[in-house]
Amino acid sequence: MTEQLATQHPNGKNVYVFTLKNSAGTEVKVTNYGAIIMSIKIRKSDGTFNDIVLGFDEPQQYWSAEYLKNYPYYGAAIGRYANRINGTVIHIDGKGYRLNSAAPGYQLHGGVEGFDKKVWDKIEAGDGKVVLQYISPDGEEGFPGNLTVQIIFSLNEANEFSYEYKATTDAPTAVNLTHHSYFNLNNGKGTIHNQHLRIHAASYLEQDPNYCTTGNVLPVKGTRNDFSTYNQTGDIEHPEKGIDISYPLDRQGIEYIAAEAYCDEEAIKLEVYTTAPLVHLYNSCGSPEIKGKGGQQYQPFSAFCFETQVHPNAITIPSFPDTILRPGEAYTTKTIYKLVKK
Repeated sequence: MTEQLATQHPNGKNVYVFTLKNSAGTEVKVTNYGAIIMSIKIRKSDGTFNDIVLGFDEPQQYWSAEYLKNYPYYGAAIGRYANRINGTVIHIDGKGYRLNSAAPGYQLHGGVEGFDKKVWDKIEAGDGKVVLQYISPDGEEGFPGNLTVQIIFSLNEANEFSYEYKATTDAPTAVNLTHHSYFNLNNGKGTIHNQHLRIHAASYLEQDPNYCTTGNVLPVKGTRNDFSTYNQTGDIEHPEKGIDISYPLDRQGIEYIAAEAYCDEEAIKLEVYTTAPLVHLYNSCGSPEIKGKGGQQYQPFSAFCFETQVHPNAITIPSFPDTILRPGEAYTTKTIYKLVKK
């Protein structure tokens, strides 16, 4: 593991880049700005690398004005609450809390300035892992309670890169954390029309016109949302056919495969394992046109996201899993990206 002081954030805090490597040559770079995964590089047989996530070469590019004006959350930590909360008001123990929102009628990914725009503190770095911490103060983005969050990134010799969240609070609050990497298994090039995705789920969550879940759980069979067997993304790669859908997993537990993907151009397969009960699939239909790593042109449908989390909008839907964290409890969730050479 190496650590490099890269730059300074406008708020005066130092921003670092941490590089994890294993003996197979796999290399992962993360930064403490936004707890962002900047790259996941797999060494190929010819000695070159396949970098399977979208992003930028330098940390400061993640807070540039050009990037933020149409902001896709490339590779960032998402909190306090992933995805959408409908209505922007939550109730905990009978008390209402109005949440900050940049969108009409709902809060997205933790509010106007979520965990993705924070400079996290380094707690530990070495022995194949990096531990970052952020303390979210009471009232931030409207959420009650002081929330202490750690994220542990690690890379092992089995080509498994993982992130694990741990959180505690001093007052009851709503928590649903995820991570927002954009995957393109063809070295980040072009679109994902030749990439094949599977999610081990027989149902999906119904959404309203704002993409907020309604509480209804519907079968995937016979719908365009069916990824229970491999579905080639080219079949849905049209502006009117974006995918931004949540899938409750058939089997829960990190020992079970939750989602998987491969592409026609590269001999690599991605397998996802998680303790979370759901995978949210986004095929980047609304992503901006912007220059990314190495000057590559990103555009809509340049990547897909497997966001592991609890059911979106669960804080407002009693039939969904409980997302209230209380003092004395510990929030934990872990996701593994296993990289398999085909």
